[in-house]
Amino acid sequence: MIDIPRKTTERAILVALNLPAGRQGTGELSKEIVEEHLTELEELALTAGAETVLKVKQDKYAADPAYYVGKGKAEELAYLADVNDVNLIIFDDDLSPVQLRNLENLLEKKIVDRSGLILDIFASRAKTKEAKTQVELAQLQYMLPRLTRAWTHLSKQYGGIGTKGPGETQIETDRRIIRSRIILLKEKLAKIESQRITQSQGRKNFTRISLVGYTNAGKSTLFNLLTKADVLAEDKLFATLDSTTRSLDLGKSQKILLSDTVGFIRKLPPHLVASFKSTLKEVNDADIILHVIDASHPFFEDHIRVVEQTLKDLDCDKKNIIKVFNKIDLISDKNKIHFIANQYEKSVIISAQRGINISSLNNMLLQFIEESFVEEKVDLKLADSKKAAVIHSLAEVLSTKYEDQTMHITYRARKENSEKIKRLIYD
Repeated sequence: MIDIPRKTTERAILVALNLPAGRQGTGELSKEIVEEHLTELEELALTAGAETVLKVKQDKYAADPAYYVGKGKAEELAYLADVNDVNLIIFDDDLSPVQLRNLENLLEKKIVDRSGLILDIFASRAKTKEAKTQVELAQLQYMLPRLTRAWTHLSKQYGGIGTKGPGETQIETDRRIIRSRIILLKEKLAKIESQRITQSQGRKNFTRISLVGYTNAGKSTLFNLLTKADVLAEDKLFATLDSTTRSLDLGKSQKILLSDTVGFIRKLPPHLVASFKSTLKEVNDADIILHVIDASHPFFEDHIRVVEQTLKDLDCDKKNIIKVFNKIDLISDKNKIHFIANQYEKSVIISAQRGINISSLNNMLLQFIEESFVEEKVDLKLADSKKAAVIHSLAEVLSTKYEDQTMHITYRARKENSEKIKRLIYD
């Protein structure tokens, strides 16, 4: 993974644009939302090890193609950075290579955009080999188009003995090295994904449940409560990067596996989502998704939209989804609790930290599972061994009895798998 040099604490200015309706991704014009975005950016900066000195907002119709903010505002940022001893300026949106180069030349400070900041946090939090590989791939894909900015001082041609022609620029050499490394990392992740597919084959008889949610919504706390596990649960952004799976006991002899996944956030770098594809496959394979929401957050509805859009991007929005409104113990306004209960179907309100209303969540899960599975009996000829093998692959075979030239198979399967079995046998 790429090591990013950092001071113990850097002093930063945060910068955001207040764009017209429909251009922020929220579909509405709200200075309160922009302020909340900056508050979240401040939390990200703190997680990365930076102290926020100033927050700067600018009203614009669209981002300036050369400086993101207007040139006048950029010159103001240069002045503010000098008088406040700031060495880092963080922008709330992704910057183009041109914007990065122009801002660095004008401000003469370190410039970081939102994706770069999130990638930096992921790099510091990655502990396992898989997570480190995923983060390094995302970093390199992010860095590749920005090499012009990073390597301008090395962009000179060389030649001489042992070379043909003028040679290549240092920038082209580094691009070639990075592209080769990207190919290698993708091959590693493909092997990891293949291993996950093999592992998932052994879980076909289990109901699989995945926890998803906005970062710091309390997923890991709920995961630990339900499974008696000891996954790291901190009041920090992106405390969990690796997917963790444990068995869950809901009673009634149900075989259940529960998975905790990395938290989502608005404007999540697309390279990062792509790199974490193998980790997020737990969500794709889930029979039920528990969407954990920090109900105490003033902008929890915005968080819901972000997670729902991410699930849609992962083709998981059609699955059985239960909204779990967490941190009820932090809500003093009872009207807000009533609003949530009346507004959202297929939801439950809990406190994972204090164990409030967990029984209602368990009962809802049991109801979902019982409605999703059926128990059937089929008769096959002894010669139909291939059909029997398919039944074993799609269902949990409860019993097999042999009579003359007939197999009597009783199985338990998800409804969609049972329909596949019936089509196989009777069509």
